[in-house]
Amino acid sequence: MKAKEYTIKIIPDESEDVHTFRLSAALLKYGVFAFGAFFALCVGAFGYAAYSNFAAKSDAKEIGQLRQVNGIQQEQLLQLSKKAAALQGTAEELKERENELRRLAGANPLTEEKADDDGAEKHEGEGGPVTSPTAVRIGEVLTNLEQIFEMRRQGLTEVAAVIDSRQEKMLAAGNVPASFVGAIFPGGIYPGNSTTPVGWPTHGDVSSPYGLRWNGSDFHPGIDIANDMGTPIVATADGTVVYAGWNAGGYGNMVDIDHGNGIMTRYAHAMQVTVMSGQYVKRGQLIAYMGSTGFSTGPHVHYEVRIGGQAINPITYM
Repeated sequence: MKAKEYTIKIIPDESEDVHTFRLSAALLKYGVFAFGAFFALCVGAFGYAAYSNFAAKSDAKEIGQLRQVNGIQQEQLLQLSKKAAALQGTAEELKERENELRRLAGANPLTEEKADDDGAEKHEGEGGPVTSPTAVRIGEVLTNLEQIFEMRRQGLTEVAAVIDSRQEKMLAAGNVPASFVGAIFPGGIYPGNSTTPVGWPTHGDVSSPYGLRWNGSDFHPGIDIANDMGTPIVATADGTVVYAGWNAGGYGNMVDIDHGNGIMTRYAHAMQVTVMSGQYVKRGQLIAYMGSTGFSTGPHVHYEVRIGGQAINPITYM
């Protein structure tokens, strides 16, 4: 049988030749199928483009919202940091008040304080690498503040007991002494192990304590003790010098001493280092001279105590 065909004629308006096209049924079927597939492809591409555009706008909106939330959280973190720094300042004021009360009452001075000569020049040098406060760091500061305020509470209770005792003695004796002289307490209960950091690495004024400083914009991982240029710096425990020299991260000339059991001490911003890496040193041995190298505003030593690589408050060992 003759294959079925379809004839398409194109007749122009003007007197031109008529164009005739003959298509077989199979060819027409394939053409319709191809057109349908092309149309479906175009619809799919348009749909995918529309979906991609919508998804991109949705992702951009979500990212914007997340950035806004993150900005709010960062602002809240900064405000919390400032409040923690203010509490830290209050703790320092309470410590000074307690020291004054102890002096007047004749009680033992605070064990975490270093006695300096009265009337001596106040040194202000401080420094160290600048690191932004984080939620974890602020949590550490708040935990430390809880401990400090508990110490202040216990200290004031002790002062009150000393005052009560002295009042009873004065009443019993019937007279009042002209002054009270407090005993010099040698820095607290020292462990017998010579490899445990004990005492102060130098003489001077505490110019920057451990914790938040500069209105909460920086976390200070050690304690700064300021004095004149060239003041001797000594090791606070026996150990092996693991680093002695220049540090480009803000510490300047520094010495790191490994005391074993995961304990390490750091002495930074020195004018001159007098020990070498690998050298074994004893507690009280000269290791450097105070300077103002690295990130520093004046001569001081930045002293750190690290346990397992984590900086802790050195005052615990001082």
